Amino acid sequence: MVLEAARRYAAVAPATAPVVSARGLGLVFAAGGESTVALDSIDLDIARGAFVALIGPSGCGKTTLLRAIADLEQPSSGTLRVNGVSTAEARRARAYGYVFQAPALYPWRTIERNVMLPLEIMGLAKAEREARARRYLDLVGLGAFRRRFPWQLSGGMQQRASIARALSFEPALLLMDEPFGALDEITRDGLNLHLHDLWRRTGMSVVFVTHSIPEAVYLSTRIVVMSPRPGRIAAVIDNDLPVERPLDLRETPEFLRLAHRVRAALRAGHSYD
Repeated sequence: MVLEAARRYAAVAPATAPVVSARGLGLVFAAGGESTVALDSIDLDIARGAFVALIGPSGCGKTTLLRAIADLEQPSSGTLRVNGVSTAEARRARAYGYVFQAPALYPWRTIERNVMLPLEIMGLAKAEREARARRYLDLVGLGAFRRRFPWQLSGGMQQRASIARALSFEPALLLMDEPFGALDEITRDGLNLHLHDLWRRTGMSVVFVTHSIPEAVYLSTRIVVMSPRPGRIAAVIDNDLPVERPLDLRETPEFLRLAHRVRAALRAGHSYD
């Protein structure tokens, strides 16, 4: 199944038009009379349907770049376009969904009603809200748990619910800020497998922040390696692994070679200094 927004965008945009385009992007935080350069001279195109992983050391600007795409931070210089329009226009058009590091679910609302919350804000009719909630909870494997409360679910299930909520208004672009970083390895493996399958089935574009080299290599079609502050792009590595990716792909020589390239790019960017 392909998301409605992805189909709508594909119908009006040129086949080669990037879903995100940054040119000379810079962002400076100012506080207490001091300035911190978070991003510097970022040039990046993200193609429609791509799964792009942003990886780098803590404080390198990965999340800042993601938040700038989402219009949650304002660039100090350069240009940034989403679906060919400004980030503010893209936000108002609900062109993307955002998944935070924590699920951020309301404990007094069932999983179904948490997923429906943005649809209520949008003013959709009750029948449409319920239909979409069922559709996307089924898509992430939580259809049987829609009447449960967040505290009745595991951490991994809660994060899947937050993904369903982000998908509920059918964005063409999904922004994910290290959503699995706090989970145990077994749960994280399962969610990596599930997310990759979800991306293949929906046809949406994904920008995914991570600190994990194996996670970046397993999930992505392209890996953007960032250097320490000020955040710059140290390398862009295309991922030519097969589209179908069982978890044991991570033990193959091809996977390990690609992981080594990412690690070398991180080292070249002085991430271990």
